[in-house]
Amino acid sequence: MVPSSPKSSRALLHVFNRYLFRGGEELIVDKIHADLATMHDMTWCRFDSAEWTGEQAPSTFEQARRLFYNRDARSRFESALDASGAGAAVFHNIHPVGSPSLYHAALQRGLPVVQFLHNYRPFSVGGTLQLNGKLLPDALYGSYWREVRAGAWQNSVVKSAMFAVMLKALHRSGWLKSVKAWVTVSDFMRQRIVDAGALPAARVHTLRHAWNALPMTPVVEDAGYYLFLGRLVESKGVIPLLDAWDELRARLGDRTPLLHIAGEGPLAHAVQQRLRSNPYINQLGHISGETKREAIRRCRAVIVPSTWWEPLGLVVYEAYDYAKPVLAAKSGGLNEIVQHGVTGLQHEPGDVRGIVTDVLAMEATPATARLVVGRAGRLWLLRETSTQAWLQRFEEILAEATRS
Repeated sequence: MVPSSPKSSRALLHVFNRYLFRGGEELIVDKIHADLATMHDMTWCRFDSAEWTGEQAPSTFEQARRLFYNRDARSRFESALDASGAGAAVFHNIHPVGSPSLYHAALQRGLPVVQFLHNYRPFSVGGTLQLNGKLLPDALYGSYWREVRAGAWQNSVVKSAMFAVMLKALHRSGWLKSVKAWVTVSDFMRQRIVDAGALPAARVHTLRHAWNALPMTPVVEDAGYYLFLGRLVESKGVIPLLDAWDELRARLGDRTPLLHIAGEGPLAHAVQQRLRSNPYINQLGHISGETKREAIRRCRAVIVPSTWWEPLGLVVYEAYDYAKPVLAAKSGGLNEIVQHGVTGLQHEPGDVRGIVTDVLAMEATPATARLVVGRAGRLWLLRETSTQAWLQRFEEILAEATRS
């Protein structure tokens, strides 16, 4: 075993590999860090997918090698660990830069890991168990062939094949024994993983995200537009949403409500193409801060048309904070936080007509009734997302992990 500095039960090492496009996971990881810092000495160990882009990026061959085992990432991890004296580590996404080397280092050091699952890695090549509008749950059972054939990772069959081989090797290595507690963000997600036999039930815990709600219900407006907030990727239902707005235009003509799409990602070009033919679609790009708050404050409703098994759906929290109704897919953890007819409406994942029906229903709902729906969401948020309750539950999970 590799020697390390004296460990502190109060010190935690927080590990996260940022994505190329910032999304809800990064937002909640930052909140988790801030919340845990109220009870623990927190040290970051961050990696960034952007490190493998641009002129300074490692060669293609070197990236492939580091995907399996990145010695530089391990060195950075161990340096952060030694400096922090952490008695445990909290992992989120570690791919591709962090690599399985982090699990190996933790195992050799006897460092217990609490692994948050914001998507379906490390059990899925693409992380979503979904491609081309179809669910691919095979990966939970250890079969990655369909994901590979479809190019689930970075739209490349070759890269997906390498990722699949890496996952196979990781699961056979025994390095995941360093993970003493797996944390899913919804009961749905936990049940799918346990039912598939991917992990032992005793080590998988549900802990929904906490939220720092606004102290008072903000003064909201209804400017009549609908808002999509999220990464522009297939799993978020971007294409069915665009198709729905074309159908709405065909039905309503100049009475079609505006759709504002906020976010960035691989499907940004598809959105640009669609708005050229449909004047009722508007692309905002990545928004944050006051611009984002204003966009939510003035919308009629937030749309969450995810087609994958959405682990939870942080954008629903953001909508509820501003007392806005949510039109969501009946997808994964969204079923646990969106109440049909109470806090919003739901449609089948990928169902274009279902989205259209929800929008038409919201358009036909009187303004006063829409306010009631929005306020119900706000009450749910205040009741269900206490940071103090989240911290208490995390401490229970951490205690169990460190005892292991």
